Amino acid sequence: MIALSAYALQGCNSAPKDAKENADSVNKTKDTTTNVAATGGIAVDKDDAKFATTAANGGMAEVALGKLALQKTTNAQIKDFANMMVTDHGKANDELKAIAAKKNITLPDSVDNEHKEKMADLSKKTGKDFDKAYVDAMVDGHKKTLDLMQDAAKSCKDADLKAFAAKTAPTVKMHLDAINKIHDSMK
Repeated sequence: MIALSAYALQGCNSAPKDAKENADSVNKTKDTTTNVAATGGIAVDKDDAKFATTAANGGMAEVALGKLALQKTTNAQIKDFANMMVTDHGKANDELKAIAAKKNITLPDSVDNEHKEKMADLSKKTGKDFDKAYVDAMVDGHKKTLDLMQDAAKSCKDADLKAFAAKTAPTVKMHLDAINKIHDSMK
């Protein structure tokens, strides 16, 4: 009885996982094999699956933040950039979903808690405060995403994920250059 009570109490104290953590956990439990049809296992190693969930999480966040910027900003440069985020990251997300489906990789169905907090914080801002915070977030996010894509283009073992990263990296670099120009013009 005591053990059952302790187990129930422990379950209450554990914080719920966010969508990315949940997808990573599901992928860890899948068998790594190239024979997905026979085993239902994942067709890539754990590091490649982790890249896919991280890239999907970031891509969804870029689209969501872009849509938020389209609602909140009056700055034409930021609107153009936000439209580019929605379009380019939307296409990349669809391409990654197709690869993940083929490889039996579970991707997150929504952004992680860190990005939810960033969106909540940005949604409270208006005018120039919003513009500055959005641009700063985009500079930071695109630096991280460029590093992620460049690393994956070199280190992914799966050919499809490696090709996706190599194809996506120049677009992310172009985004970073564009947002840096906007950032510099706001000084």
